Amino acid sequence: MTPGNAKYSTALYMRLSRDDENFGDSVSIETQRVLLRKYVADNDLVVYDEYVDDGWSGTNFERPAFRRMMEDVEAGKINCIITKDLSRFGREHVMMDYYPEFMFPEKQIRYIAVAGNEDTEKGLSDFVPFKNLFNEWLAKDTGRKVKIALHAKFAAGERTFAYAPLGYIRHPEIKNSLAVDDETKWIVERIFDLAVHGAGAAKITKILTAEKVPTPDWLNFKRYGTFAHIYEGKSEEKACAWTIAQVRSILKDETYIGNSVHGKQTNISYKNKKRIRKPQEEWFRVENTHEAIISRDVFEQVQGQIAERRRQMKNAADTQIFAGLLKCADCGWSMSFGTNKSNKTAFSYFNCTNYRQLGKNGGRCTAHYVRYDTLYAYVLARVQYWSKQAEISEEKLLRKLLKSGNSERDNAAKKQASELARAEKRKAEADKLFTKLYEDWSSGRIAEFNFTMLSKKYQTEQQELIEKIDRLKADLAAEKQTKADAEKWIMLIRQYTDPAELTAELLNTLIDKIVIHEAVKEPDGTRNQEIEIFYRFVGKID
Repeated sequence: MTPGNAKYSTALYMRLSRDDENFGDSVSIETQRVLLRKYVADNDLVVYDEYVDDGWSGTNFERPAFRRMMEDVEAGKINCIITKDLSRFGREHVMMDYYPEFMFPEKQIRYIAVAGNEDTEKGLSDFVPFKNLFNEWLAKDTGRKVKIALHAKFAAGERTFAYAPLGYIRHPEIKNSLAVDDETKWIVERIFDLAVHGAGAAKITKILTAEKVPTPDWLNFKRYGTFAHIYEGKSEEKACAWTIAQVRSILKDETYIGNSVHGKQTNISYKNKKRIRKPQEEWFRVENTHEAIISRDVFEQVQGQIAERRRQMKNAADTQIFAGLLKCADCGWSMSFGTNKSNKTAFSYFNCTNYRQLGKNGGRCTAHYVRYDTLYAYVLARVQYWSKQAEISEEKLLRKLLKSGNSERDNAAKKQASELARAEKRKAEADKLFTKLYEDWSSGRIAEFNFTMLSKKYQTEQQELIEKIDRLKADLAAEKQTKADAEKWIMLIRQYTDPAELTAELLNTLIDKIVIHEAVKEPDGTRNQEIEIFYRFVGKID
C-alpha cells in the first residue's frame, strides 16, 4: 500500500474488449493504467490493487477481475473505484444505473470516471443516464458492424482461426487463408483411407494410438508452445492419446474438401455471450476457399458410411437395428448388444455398457438387461400404434402431440400476437416521449426535477417493454416451432403405414433415443421394466 490519503483504499479498474481494439491505443490497458496512476498521484490517493479484464465485453458483468474487485468491496478492503470512463466499468445501462445510483451509495463507495469527469462524491452529472445508454448502443452497434465485417470476409473466402486445422498451416502469402501442410497432411489422408476401407471412429482411434501418430494439439504444442499446461513434461503416450471425438470431427469437417463453413455457433445476444449451436441450414458455407486434401468423392463416401454404420451389423442374422439409439436410464451410457449361446436356443440382448465394462463390482451402474425380442416387440407395437393414429386422424394426433386443442393454441397465439403489437406500439411512443422530454429539458421548458423524475419513469417503462417484447417474440417462435415439429413427425410416420417389421431406416427416421430402465422384480416373480421412447422432433409421447 502506497502512502497517501488513507481515507480511500482505491481500486484501479481497467477493461479492454476485442472490439475496443478497433479504437487503437486510446483505450489500451497501458493507456488506462497511465491515466489512472496519474490521477491517483495528483489526488494523493491510496491504491489497494489493480483489476484488469483484458478481452471482456462491457455488457458482461461476470468478468473475473470485476468479480474479484466486487468481492473486495464486500469484504471492506476498498471504498473507492476509479476507471478511465463509464464505458470501462460497463456498457449495459441497467447495471450502470444500479451500481453508481444504488449499490455504491449503500456501500459508501466512491466511484470516479476520470475522462468523463464523473465523481459520486461531487455528485454525478445529469448526463450519466444518457452516457450509459449511448455506451450500450455503441456496444450493440459495434457488435453488429463486426458481424457484417466478418460476413464480408467469409464471403470473400477468408477464415478466422487461432490454429490451422490438422493438415494445414496459415498461408504464408494470403491473409486469413490456409495452405496444405506437407508435414501433417498424411495424417488426414490416413484417417480418411481407414474410414473408406470400413473402419469406424473407434477403430481408427485405436490404430492411430497404436501407430503413435501425434495428435493435433500435440503438434501445436511442439510447434508453437500452446497447451503447455497439458503436455509439458508428459510422456510420449500423451502425445498420441487420440479420442473418438477428434476422429469424428475430422471425418465430418468440410475443410478437407476445400470448403469453409462459418456460423455454426452464435451468441444468444450482444449482452449474453453464451454460445448456442445454430441449425445446419443456417451455417454459412463458402466452397473452394483453399486447396483440398481429400476428394469430394471420398468425403461423400465416408459420410454415407458413417450414416450406414448406425444401421447394420456384419452378420445379417444379428442385424443390430437399434445401434446408437439405446441409452441407460441411470448413467446415460449406450447399451451394448450381445448374444447368449449357452442355452439350446440362442437369443440376443442388451445391457448397460458402463456395467458391462466395469462388472458387478464396479459400483457405477446396474445391468439394465433387456432381451432383444422383448424390446423389438414393444417398439414395433408402439410404432404401429402411432402409425394407426396418424392414419385415422392426423388432426387428432397433432392435437395430442401439442397437448391441447388447436383452437385453444390458436387463440393463445392470436392473443400473444395482439399483445406484442400493443407493446411494440407503446415502446415506439415511449421512445418519442423520452426524446421530446429531453428536448424540453435542454431548452428549459421543463424543470430539472420533473425531467429527472419523468426520465426515470420512461427508462423503467422502456426496459419493461423491451423485456416483454422479447418474451412474447420468444413464446410465439417456440409455439410456431412446436407445431411445425409435430407436423414434421406426423409426415414422417405417415411414410410407414402399418409397418410389419422394424428396420434401421425406420427407427432412425422416427426415433431419437430409447431409454432402458432397470427391471423391477415383483413379489409374485413377475418382471416389470419401463422402456421410454423419445421420438424425433416431438420427444416422449404419453
